[in-house]
Amino acid sequence: MAKYLLLKHYRGAPAAVNDVPMDQWTPEEISAHVQYMSDFAARLEQTGEFVDGQALAPEGAWVRYDGEGRPPVTDGPFAETKDLIAGWMVIDVDSYERAVELAGELSAAPGAAGKPIHEWLEVRPFLAASPTITECPHR
Repeated sequence: MAKYLLLKHYRGAPAAVNDVPMDQWTPEEISAHVQYMSDFAARLEQTGEFVDGQALAPEGAWVRYDGEGRPPVTDGPFAETKDLIAGWMVIDVDSYERAVELAGELSAAPGAAGKPIHEWLEVRPFLAASPTITECPHR
């Protein structure tokens, strides 16, 4: 089994087929979307493929270390970033192909007018092991 992160983007990904922003949906459309996501996660819990998933709040800030004995530095919020990732789901599946299959199904969650969004989801594998110093892209 391999773990994959499915990222739902509000901005930064190619446009969805049903590209009406969520803040323009009716309360019923939002409820139908949330129910689809819950039902999807529940089905994956039954197969042992669901690990965790969360929607993200619009608030956020960048934080970094600022040196020994100093408080962390914060900057933000950044609308261009906080609007980018809407939520995530971690799945544990037998193959990359299964991860892609599930991401495709998840992208069909209903949106405006109850029609499938067909949104793009980012599928990212977890590292199986820590990279060595020579493999690390930040060195």
